[in-house]
Amino acid sequence: MEIHRIQRDKRKHLDLLLLADEQEEMIERYLDRGALFLLTERGSRRAAAVVTQESGTVCELKNLSVEPKFQRRGYGRALVGWLAGHYRDRFETMQVGTGEAPSTLAFYQSCGFSPSHRIPGFFTIHYDHPIVEDGVLLADMVVLSMPLKAAPIVTFREEFL
Repeated sequence: MEIHRIQRDKRKHLDLLLLADEQEEMIERYLDRGALFLLTERGSRRAAAVVTQESGTVCELKNLSVEPKFQRRGYGRALVGWLAGHYRDRFETMQVGTGEAPSTLAFYQSCGFSPSHRIPGFFTIHYDHPIVEDGVLLADMVVLSMPLKAAPIVTFREEFL
């Protein structure tokens, strides 16, 4: 596996990012200011993530998406682990905001995140259509956080494109 930081033509990967955030307008709010990373294997794209700086001590995982045919094979977990190691010397905390779908919350908690706070009505206010995930109509955003100093380091070869 390799990690590639994409610095040009980020929108070329919009199809993959839309799997995790289904409204393009919302992705546009963070894509340019965020760092886009692709996880590839044997030259083929498997997963993507966008991380933004939210303060001097906090970065946020804004988007984590895995190609559908490669979901539930550890690529998302591997990418989260790599990102935690990559950012541990720059930030104290990584946070992620998500809906209340039990499987998504369980995934992030298994990666080392724990519940921090909620943003009431986020999905109903910011999206132009109802968002349903795993049969759950999303309303509030649940923000989870992870202290980066405690995160394990996961290494892959890194390239900048």
